[in-house]
Amino acid sequence: MKKSNFFGRFLVALTLIFLYLPIIVLIVFSFNDSKSRTVWSGFTFDWYIKLFSDRAVLNSLYVTLAVSVLAAVLATIIGTFAAIGFFNMRRKWRAPLLTISNIPVINADIITGVSLSLLFVSAGALFKFDLGFGTLLIAHITFNIPYVILSVMPKLYQLDKNLFEAAQDLGCTWMQAFIKVIIPEIRPGIINGLIIAFTMSVDDFVISYFTAGSKVQTLSMFIYAMTRKRISPEINAISTLLFVIVLVLLIINNIREARQEKALLKKSAVLEGDV
Repeated sequence: MKKSNFFGRFLVALTLIFLYLPIIVLIVFSFNDSKSRTVWSGFTFDWYIKLFSDRAVLNSLYVTLAVSVLAAVLATIIGTFAAIGFFNMRRKWRAPLLTISNIPVINADIITGVSLSLLFVSAGALFKFDLGFGTLLIAHITFNIPYVILSVMPKLYQLDKNLFEAAQDLGCTWMQAFIKVIIPEIRPGIINGLIIAFTMSVDDFVISYFTAGSKVQTLSMFIYAMTRKRISPEINAISTLLFVIVLVLLIINNIREARQEKALLKKSAVLEGDV
């Protein structure tokens, strides 16, 4: 039994080392005083300074943040209403439609990217527009919506169906009951969906590559273009910043989920005490 526990812990430690050691090396060498990727020459912030003085980097960062924020907000709004619509459907229709809506999550990114690219090119030839910021934004909204639905649906299943009718019986209109009763109850799922959508947009490369065209460039596309020419320590700096952003968002999300679970346990304990 002890041998099996030791072997399991050893595999876990080996997996964590394999996953995070390259990231640690990347972060360390983003502060290296030389362009060497193997020899440490001293500590410096020069690569970060050069990074933020580069107009191309700033433009790609602006595009990435603009697309990610807009796509996350719009996908959260659309996905929330879609989840409510699915929840109010009959079970025989809900299951197959939810399966269809989850296909972009399971589907390979390259298939989604190529199919959206073909759609935009065909529509552009018909309505006279080119690939650019608009098509990039639509693509990000498209693949973010299923993640929002998956985040909101569990909160809807936990919702007491009588709350909405009780609010209307007490004088609330349909809209007032929806805003003051339903939204606060499913707010944790909405916020989780928003964070996940933003993270997925910041991280995306494949779909952006096929739908952005030649006029706009996200940060991930800029990094890919840099690696095709020559590997610069600025890539380490950019990658470190992206890793920190995603890590902070994941920490925030985990803290929120822990607080939600604690609040639910406390609420259930109070209810059991009252009974």
